[in-house]
Amino acid sequence: MNILRFITAGSVDDGKSTLIGRLLYDSKSILADQLEALEQQSKNKNDDGIDLAILTDGLRAEREQGITIDVAYRYFSTDKRKFIIADAPGHIQYTRNMITGASNSDLIILLVDARNGVTEQTRRHSIIASLLHIPEVVVAVNKMDLVGYDQKVFDNIKKEYEGIAKQLNLKQIHYFPISAFVGDNIVNTTSTMPWYQGDSLLHFLERVQINSHPYDKPRFQVQYVIRPQTEELHDYRGYAGQVLSGTYTKGDTLTILPQGVTTSLSRIEVDGKEVEEVQAGTPAVLHISDDIDISRGDYLVKADSEPHIEQTLEATLCWMDRRELQEGSRYLLQQRARLSKVIVKEIIYKIDVNTLAQDTESKSVKLNEIAKVQLKAASPLVYDPFEENPPMGSAILIDETSNATVAGVLINEF
Repeated sequence: MNILRFITAGSVDDGKSTLIGRLLYDSKSILADQLEALEQQSKNKNDDGIDLAILTDGLRAEREQGITIDVAYRYFSTDKRKFIIADAPGHIQYTRNMITGASNSDLIILLVDARNGVTEQTRRHSIIASLLHIPEVVVAVNKMDLVGYDQKVFDNIKKEYEGIAKQLNLKQIHYFPISAFVGDNIVNTTSTMPWYQGDSLLHFLERVQINSHPYDKPRFQVQYVIRPQTEELHDYRGYAGQVLSGTYTKGDTLTILPQGVTTSLSRIEVDGKEVEEVQAGTPAVLHISDDIDISRGDYLVKADSEPHIEQTLEATLCWMDRRELQEGSRYLLQQRARLSKVIVKEIIYKIDVNTLAQDTESKSVKLNEIAKVQLKAASPLVYDPFEENPPMGSAILIDETSNATVAGVLINEF
């Protein structure tokens, strides 16, 4: 069975943790001892029955406050598919945690409280979904039981979000009226909303199709150079890493970047066995036919499909630090195993999360703000634009003095 990775996002108290708990509970994915502990903790908390949100609220502070702070991951499966769920926090100050969970998701479920409608956090999380090019967006209008299952409420929220989706160029949008607390339209459709004729949320998640590796140009970054230096393996030199995209075949002509040296692929090893071919998503050890100085972070690509190599580039930042980003600031840019010194040459614009307008006058970026900037590196950077090939177009910014991660980086076409 294939795996669907998805994230739940939305404002505080929209019911994200309860939704995940309902999926686990109604699909019978909770073990007997977990259910017993859940029932006991729910009794200690209130007399309203089982509190399904406890299943994902793992931190003590989360259980006490009734909120999600860290990204909680849960795993379950049906007879049709396996699922990895990320439960993201709704508070604005934890937006960076939401970005972490969304960065590896195939689908996002945006919960909207039927009583409150679309909020600032709905827009902010939608912008992040757009920037990360998450292929499928589900808008789940929750707590329909608290508005009398009124179709007009659902239709008004759907109409408002359609305008946001059009502005952000979100393509695959799916709308569900649900009640996570009661269980309406989560695992099974119910008779409480006869005006809704679609699938249940779980049925949709079981059959939605995701193309995990659509980019076909071969990309491989060296994570580790293997040199045993033993009598048995005296001349062994392999380059370990993961195939980020495309396919590598024994005998391919390769270019080593950023050096620009050409060689050929002499051998491929997967799980200690020699193979003729390796595809995207597979960890492998590549061997080349020439003695070339190759280090951790270098790229092995096919000679006829090389990526961009630039010292100046444009990127979209999701700022995660309490200290503001200023023009002229210096940071370390980490692209997986490669670390480069960069300077922020220009803040091109910031995105207003309420109007989605571009503010071109601002010269600083604050915590949780999203901006497009121009970066200049001390040495050439190897990349594909994020919208074409996310593994080659994503990075993080690191503060040189504190080593703190200060921004998620999406490299754009320059």
